[in-house]
Amino acid sequence: MAPGVGIKEVAREAGVSVGTVSNVINRPESVSEATRDRVLSTIERLGYVRQESARQLRAGRSRIIALLVLDMANPFFVDVASGAERAAREAGLGVMVCNSAQSPEEEADYLGLFAEQRVRGVLMTPADMTGRNLASFRRQPIPFVLVDRVLPSAEGCSVSVDDVTGGELAARHLLDLGHRGVAYVSGPMRLAQCRDRREGALRALRERGLGESALRHVEVERLDVTSGRDAGARLLGMSPRPTAVFCANDLLALGVLQSLYGAGVSVPGEVALVGYDDIEFAAAAAVPLTSVRQPAFRMGRMAAELLIEETGERAADHRHQRIVLQPELVVRGSSLVRSR
Repeated sequence: MAPGVGIKEVAREAGVSVGTVSNVINRPESVSEATRDRVLSTIERLGYVRQESARQLRAGRSRIIALLVLDMANPFFVDVASGAERAAREAGLGVMVCNSAQSPEEEADYLGLFAEQRVRGVLMTPADMTGRNLASFRRQPIPFVLVDRVLPSAEGCSVSVDDVTGGELAARHLLDLGHRGVAYVSGPMRLAQCRDRREGALRALRERGLGESALRHVEVERLDVTSGRDAGARLLGMSPRPTAVFCANDLLALGVLQSLYGAGVSVPGEVALVGYDDIEFAAAAAVPLTSVRQPAFRMGRMAAELLIEETGERAADHRHQRIVLQPELVVRGSSLVRSR
C-alpha cells in the first residue's frame, strides 16, 4: 500500500474531482455506475483508507463505543463484550474494549483517553467505588452506561443483575442442604458486587434465624483463580473447617476447588461449593460447579442498545433507564445433597 495516499491522489489518478471521490465513498448512489467503478478500482489499487478520525471530527460523532471492564481474563466480561459488540455491529458501530484490571488509577487513565478520542459513548463497570472517576467523566459531553452496576436512572442508564438476590440464592441453597453456616469468599469489598452478594447471603442466614457470625468471610485482593487458591488454603486452616463455601465469582470458586482437591478434601463430600456468574468453565470443571448464572451476553447487548439509542438519530426521545435483571441458580455436582 502506498504511504500517505489521500483523496486528492485518488481523484487525480481516477480523473475525477475530489467531490466525486467523496460521493463514491459517502453517497455512491449519486454517482454513475461507470464512474463509481473507476473510482473504486483506483481506491483499491492505491490502497486508499478513509481518514475516519478527520471525518468524525467534522461530523462531531465517532463510530466507536468504548467498553471498560474490570478484568478481561474473566470469561464473564468476555460474554458482556460479545453482547455489546453484537448490538454495535448491527448499528454499524465498533467497540474498543479496555481493561481497568480492577484499578481506579487505570480506569481514570482510560476515561481520559476516551475523552481525548471523542468516542461515541462509554460502557463501563467501575473499579473506583468512590465515584470520583465517574464524577469527573460526567463533565465530558460523552454519554455512558454502567454495566453490572446500579445507577439512579436520573443520572444515566445502567444494566445490572440483582446481586443481593443472587447471594441469597446461593446461601439458601447451601442451607437447604443442611449446612448450618457458610464461608463467603469475596474479592475486595470496595466492589459493589462483592458487598451485595455478601448481603444476600446474610439475608438467607437471617431467614433461618442464624446470626452474622454464621457467615465466615474470606476476602482476597482479586477475583481470579490464583486468589481463589489462596482463599482455599485459608479455608483449610480454619477450625472447624467450613462445610459450605460460596464464592463471589466462578474463578474464585475454581481456585478454591483446586486447593481443596490438592489437600485431598472431597467436594461435595466434605465441602459443598457454589460459585457465581456461571461461566463456561463452571460446567466443565473436574467437579461441575454449582453457580449463580448472570445473563452476561444479554447485559452487554442491552447496555449497548441503550447507549446507541442515546447517541443515535432519536437521541432527543431517549429516557434514562435503570434495568435490573434477575439471576438464576444452576445446580451441579459441587453441591450435591448433604444428609441432615
